[in-house]
Amino acid sequence: MTIPDASSFPAARSLVLDAEALYRELLRGVRQMLTPQTRLVGIASGGVWLAARLQRDLGLADAPGTISSVMHRDDFARRGLAAGAQTALPFDVNGADLMLLDDVLYTGRTIRAVLNELFDYGRPASVRLAVLVDRGGRELPVQADFAAARVALPAAQQLALEQGADGRFSFHVESA
Repeated sequence: MTIPDASSFPAARSLVLDAEALYRELLRGVRQMLTPQTRLVGIASGGVWLAARLQRDLGLADAPGTISSVMHRDDFARRGLAAGAQTALPFDVNGADLMLLDDVLYTGRTIRAVLNELFDYGRPASVRLAVLVDRGGRELPVQADFAAARVALPAAQQLALEQGADGRFSFHVESA
């Protein structure tokens, strides 16, 4: 699904993304890439929500892993330790076929940090990346194997995934 560049919208209009529709597209894409050996790993925090719901909707018996980028961020001195999920991988990473899941792919810096964290735990056979939204703006040579949508946003805006008490997803755009 491709959505027009948000900077081309008149100021009075706002970008509206149907996160539930994008989730259904992500579910379809992940289902096609899944093998019996694939283990899901959600990137904290939005990716963790996606991994848990995908695990349930795909009927996978194995619990997904959680991975945090905090300890390997290149802006750690500025950001410090953010409150949030810590890495928990309930399986052996060595030789594993892993599917990283994230809500929004932007600069690629979170993915770089997550890969460093992942390799602290072992050497997987393969690592693929699936995201709800690829918003472009890459600073590093990182790309998703699957993106439910591609959206261009001004650098001064952030796209944030939220999960309601009922488990449903929604997006909102906020100023950076």
